[in-house]
Amino acid sequence: MIAVKAAIGKELYRIELKSPTGNVVIADEPVEKGGQDKGFSPKELLASALAACTCATVRMYADRKGWDLEAVDTEVGLIEEEGQTKFIRTLKLKGQLDQQQHDRLLIVANACPVHKILTNSISVETSLQSISDS
Repeated sequence: MIAVKAAIGKELYRIELKSPTGNVVIADEPVEKGGQDKGFSPKELLASALAACTCATVRMYADRKGWDLEAVDTEVGLIEEEGQTKFIRTLKLKGQLDQQQHDRLLIVANACPVHKILTNSISVETSLQSISDS
């Protein structure tokens, strides 16, 4: 299980996210929503997870195959409309790759772990604990 921790204090909408390995990322809301835009918004973080996982998965596969892939650029848009959330993902591959390799890397991108999470059934279980000052 991955357990990321998030904490917010008195500074409006500035959230500190900590990974189990000690990495820290700042999230915030845009100015127009009352934040200070000091970090990615929660929705940007969600889209970023898909983009990062896609890049890493495609890179790992190409490296394992010994293919001449110089770079992978991934852009992910997130659109919410009529009760549905849609991710629009565009990959740009740089390197000496043939059509068969391009086709295979598209399949690999669609099999990245975050893609699988987002396209499978998801549930969120929430519990609440009170913290006292004593």
